[in-house]
Amino acid sequence: MAAHRKPKYFPFGGQAARTAATLALASAATATVFQGTGHAAPRPAPAQVRAQVDRLYEEAEVATEKYNGAKEQVGRARAALDRLRDEAARRTERLNRSRDALGAIATAQYRAGALDPTLQLAFTSDPDDYLERASLAEKVGNRQAATITAVRRELGAVHRLRAQAGDQLRDLQAREADLRRQKSAVRGKLNAARELLAQLSAEDRARYEAAVATGGHDTGAGSGAGTGGADGVAGAAGRAVQDLGLDGPVTAGTGRAAEAISFARAQLGKPYVWGATGPGSYDCSGLTQAAWRAAGVTLPRTTYTQINAGRRVSRSELAPGDLVFFYSGVSHVGLYIGDGRMIHAPRPGAPIRVAPIDQMPFAGATRIG
Repeated sequence: MAAHRKPKYFPFGGQAARTAATLALASAATATVFQGTGHAAPRPAPAQVRAQVDRLYEEAEVATEKYNGAKEQVGRARAALDRLRDEAARRTERLNRSRDALGAIATAQYRAGALDPTLQLAFTSDPDDYLERASLAEKVGNRQAATITAVRRELGAVHRLRAQAGDQLRDLQAREADLRRQKSAVRGKLNAARELLAQLSAEDRARYEAAVATGGHDTGAGSGAGTGGADGVAGAAGRAVQDLGLDGPVTAGTGRAAEAISFARAQLGKPYVWGATGPGSYDCSGLTQAAWRAAGVTLPRTTYTQINAGRRVSRSELAPGDLVFFYSGVSHVGLYIGDGRMIHAPRPGAPIRVAPIDQMPFAGATRIG
């Protein structure tokens, strides 16, 4: 049977077969490359990326202030719950003492085998002695009735406190869930900004990050700054002063405002970290809160509440120490230092610095104290 099978046909053999296979693989690879190129999304222009990143950072700051508010509410809810639990524990302790007192009275009466008052009179030869005993028994009865009343009162209070604690616990859990949502929103915005920046070339990304760090504007031109001549005399320290915006006058202010400004100046160069309140890093409202705390004034935590913490003033009335707010949603705040400038914590990647208040859309100002 094997002799009658039709022989298999090989069109190429040896070197010819290897050549054909190589050509086929090359054709497939070429087709894949052209197909991928035809469907690849065009790289966005650097200006588009920078605009989108700026928008995401602004949205992240809005989410950060919401996170700060949620965190503050969680703290208050947790403190309220702790107070309720402590009060319930104290009431429970008093309740147990009253119960123990009732138990002692009942035990004593059982052991004494107390007789009915009329029988006690029949067996008592001295009426005066009976009356004295009767008066004592009445006093004991009154104390027992008062103890029972106290037990009932404490029991009701404990039940109410435990119910309130249960409500407060549910409120705390809801606020903690909101805190997690706000935290996730901030991280989502920041991650999206980082992914967009990754689409820039290394040169464009470095230029953008340098502009953000110094508070300047990316013009698209390379820095190309040399270090010789007059720049060599000023040195790196001089450039650092300019980078933090300290090359202009800073009005000292007076009284507590001066103390707040002095504190803020000492934080220059420290990093922005969302949700941070110091001492190593701050977000915008964390910095202003810490500055005024150093001056002996307690401010609320968020931009939304700080703007209502003092007397509103117009832009033309600004004085050193005033809080200046930006954007329509009042999502950013700085500490005014005079000459149209402020100290503020700008955003991730940008250290605490001095900047003109014209840099962002002005929303209002508040004078503290």
